[in-house]
Amino acid sequence: MEYLGQTQTATYLTGPRLGPYTQLPTIGNVQSTFKTTDTYPAPSPMRRSLTTLPWRPSTYYQSGKMNPSIAVTKSLAEPISQRSQLTALDDMKVPPVFAAARNALYTRFTPNDWLASNQSNYLASDRVRSGAERLRLDTVRLCRETDDKTKRSQSEVGKRLGERIGDINFWKNELTHETDNLITETNQLQEAKRVLEKFLAETENPLHLAQECLYHREKRQSIDLVHDNPEKALIKEVDVIKRCQEKMRNMVDKANVQLSLNRASQHELEKDSSDKFIAEHLDNACHGLRNTSRGLSYHDGVHRVDNSLSVPETWAKFSNNNIQRSQAERAATKNMRNEIESVINACNNEMWQEWNAVNVALNQRAQETTDARNRIQTHLSKVLQETFEMEKNIELLKKAIQDKEAPMQVAQTRLDTRLRRPNVELCRDPVQHRLVEEVYEITDSVDSLQHKLREAQNALNALNLTKATLEQDLSIKNNSLFIDREKCLAMRKTFPMAPRIVSV
Repeated sequence: MEYLGQTQTATYLTGPRLGPYTQLPTIGNVQSTFKTTDTYPAPSPMRRSLTTLPWRPSTYYQSGKMNPSIAVTKSLAEPISQRSQLTALDDMKVPPVFAAARNALYTRFTPNDWLASNQSNYLASDRVRSGAERLRLDTVRLCRETDDKTKRSQSEVGKRLGERIGDINFWKNELTHETDNLITETNQLQEAKRVLEKFLAETENPLHLAQECLYHREKRQSIDLVHDNPEKALIKEVDVIKRCQEKMRNMVDKANVQLSLNRASQHELEKDSSDKFIAEHLDNACHGLRNTSRGLSYHDGVHRVDNSLSVPETWAKFSNNNIQRSQAERAATKNMRNEIESVINACNNEMWQEWNAVNVALNQRAQETTDARNRIQTHLSKVLQETFEMEKNIELLKKAIQDKEAPMQVAQTRLDTRLRRPNVELCRDPVQHRLVEEVYEITDSVDSLQHKLREAQNALNALNLTKATLEQDLSIKNNSLFIDREKCLAMRKTFPMAPRIVSV
């Protein structure tokens, strides 16, 4: 007999021993898996089969004597029913069917426990299987419902996209038609303005020259930037020309303003049409997407982003407002073209008189500037000569100061050498007094020379400053002469126009 926990050596069959198992196999598997290879003769009527044995073979379980008083038995699994708990071992003897059979075998559970366990497994299997079946049916129904709902939603979105594309195409055509009409009207206004500017060009020439003269004279520098007679005459000439051009210039300004408004309206139309073109292209792309299209991907959170700026009502109103604005600008453009049909250009004598007056004033001012420049050149030459003499004086002073360095070094070296006389020989004798006086005298001489050198340098700086001032003033006068003679009078040699009255 083997005890619990020991290696079992007894077998019921002469076939190979099976490996250890943690749980029993099912009945159906036992018959097919464990085939008897025993050729040992068996007594009749019992067959040598694992399924016909009245006890559990030792291949799966071990047997042992149970004693409730031993603490180790408490760790064993208790039977389910209280009435089936074993309190004492049964004396039943297992008949010796085989030669290697055990004398006794005791089970850990009762038949009631076995039946209860089976029934629990059956109920659990039915419950889980029915739940899984309900879930499977609900899943199939939900899949069909979601598929139908998704197809309906996708079809409705496609229909809405088609309607939206039609609306966009309608407004795009309206905007294109209005843009063409506005461009035609704008071109006509530009042609009328060109004709007006052509007749205005002859009066623009003297005005341009007078303004150019004023601009050039603004480049005068420093003291020459005065409000003199030529500047007064130029300002008066500009005023006269502007009074003659007032009506024509007002028309040009109005035409420019109207053209700006037309361009702004055209820009809004073109921008709106461009936006609709892009929107139509995108909606066409969206309308053509299918579940099998390429380039599909996930865009997490895109359905929570609402960047829309308008609703269909404001969207249509925006395009309608652009068209109405363009129509209003076209009407204003037509009125402007009617006003530009007649223009006046006059004032020949007055402009000619002002032209001559400016030329005379410029000649007189150029002569005055030439005289002032000549006098400045005379003073500058004198200052340059004095600067040359002062530089020579400064070099002399520097040389004198440099010549005092050697005597100072000799005197100080003698004093330093006499400091090495020993003991009582270190006497303050007349030589010592005279050396000290010599050092002080040289120091005073150097100080006087340096003071004079600073005065000379200050005088030289003053001369250089005066020279720079005169040179700057001379440059200013030359600049003024260049402006009056080369810039202004050179442009005003001939009268640039022959004013006449012209009407369109």
